[in-house]
Amino acid sequence: MSEPATIAATAVVESPCAIGPGTRIWHHCHVMAGARIGSDCVLGKGVQISGGAIVGDRVKIQNNVSVYDGVVIEDDAFLGPSCVLTNVKHPRAAISRKHALEETRIGRGATLGANATIVCGVKVGAYAFVAAGAVVTRDVAAHALVSGVPARQVGWVGRLGLRLVADGDALCCPESSERYRVVDGALVPAC
Repeated sequence: MSEPATIAATAVVESPCAIGPGTRIWHHCHVMAGARIGSDCVLGKGVQISGGAIVGDRVKIQNNVSVYDGVVIEDDAFLGPSCVLTNVKHPRAAISRKHALEETRIGRGATLGANATIVCGVKVGAYAFVAAGAVVTRDVAAHALVSGVPARQVGWVGRLGLRLVADGDALCCPESSERYRVVDGALVPAC
């Protein structure tokens, strides 16, 4: 059984919100009313979670990340330091566009590198890996490795987040030896 959530004295946690057991919220975080955060998560220093955001279980959000309304982060995702998630395509200070929020979804087990930017309306697939500093302007396939500005696919990663290497007619994880194949543009386990 998990311990209750741990919240640093300098964090601001508004009520009502849902925070799962075992979650750790570090210094200077701000969790707004209505936010939903799963179990066993870690929110680093200076993380902000808006009231319309959803964070799954076992998610790690490193320092200085803002998770805005309309962002959904699935279980086991990792968000690197200072990565950016947006929720409106055409923001203006003098014009309210809360009606124009576009869902941004970070898939199960996905990794966003430090300073990566994810433009709103994008889905980052399960176990995908977005390199540090990349700017993602379109959907990222499950297990895809993307980098650059704008981000382009440069390879595939396995469940452990390591770049897969060619091994005969398959792609292989160098650490786990899990084998995959690309079928119709998607990575699938090799039989």
